[in-house]
Amino acid sequence: MQEFSVIPKIVQMNDCEELCVQFKIGCDDLIITSRHIFDDHIRLFCNGAQTVFLRDFGKGEPTDVMVDAIADSIKGRNFNRVIAIGGGSILDVGKLFCLKTVAPVCGLFCGNIIPQRDKELIMVPTTCGTGSEVTNISILELTELNTKKGLAVSEIYANYAVLIPNLLKDLPFEVFATSSIDAFIHCIEAYLSPKATSFTKLFSIKGIQTIIKGYIKIAQEGSIARYSMLEDFLLASTYAGIAFGNAGCAAVHALSYPLGAICHVPHGESNYAMFAGVFDKYKQLKPTGELDRLEYTLAKQLGCDKENVYVELASLLTHIIPKKSLHEYGVHVEELKEFAASVMKNQQRLLSNNYTQFTESDILDIYSNLY
Repeated sequence: MQEFSVIPKIVQMNDCEELCVQFKIGCDDLIITSRHIFDDHIRLFCNGAQTVFLRDFGKGEPTDVMVDAIADSIKGRNFNRVIAIGGGSILDVGKLFCLKTVAPVCGLFCGNIIPQRDKELIMVPTTCGTGSEVTNISILELTELNTKKGLAVSEIYANYAVLIPNLLKDLPFEVFATSSIDAFIHCIEAYLSPKATSFTKLFSIKGIQTIIKGYIKIAQEGSIARYSMLEDFLLASTYAGIAFGNAGCAAVHALSYPLGAICHVPHGESNYAMFAGVFDKYKQLKPTGELDRLEYTLAKQLGCDKENVYVELASLLTHIIPKKSLHEYGVHVEELKEFAASVMKNQQRLLSNNYTQFTESDILDIYSNLY
């Protein structure tokens, strides 16, 4: 049996004033965001809502230590609804606080605490990459395990996903680049997943088409061209979220997690670092099937022959973000075996969605080729 669902209600709005008015945000709400988003977009309209600013609890992508500290800081507060406004880190953290028991958060992620929902949840993305607003997945770096890990349970679906393209105007190009490439990889991995359906493929293809079209315009006109396409990229990110929220992500994400956890590489960039290596291995192990059909789709969008699709795609993506080898991120060659073992041990949730099965030797080979 194949399933497909879109759980959150998806709402498009013009700005945060409309958000606060329509949802009657006030003192019974907890807003999880960043200080600059709050000051620039929310402060005047939130009617005394309670706040948590993620960066007050640490820098970089979210960790178990940060989430446990937030849980401790809001102990005793009363709120009925969580509104998370931010990038993937803020959305992933925000999801956890609609649960009755959050800390110790490692207990949630390792199955020792049963998730129980007791609050409403509104997700408002300010980047165009994670698609987290429509998924039931939260990703944290678990320092105890020295890796990233995902929690995927229905209890952390949002009630509403609110899309406000205006919030993307503040993104530096580097953040826009890494987040949109993340969305692009979400689309591709979901398309190839064994859990993909006709419905998820519709969203995957629409996301791929939208992002490639946008990247071509940026390559031709420069980074400023993105401002005329913010709604397109935000929608593409949500399309990608719907696709992978149903079909799953796979090896690109699984192999990226040790790089992100050990070297603190941003999520989208670490995925990009793994992308070519994983697809080279797919091509080696299973060149026909859905991969073949995906290559035709990419070639049509890129305006090239199917045989040149990866060369043309690499050339286009280089206009968006430079490609680096693993050693340029500070990875040591002796760590590659540890990375491969960690992926096999901790990322089976993702590896089960692979286009074709990988052994630990295959994973080590990918890391070695990218080193």
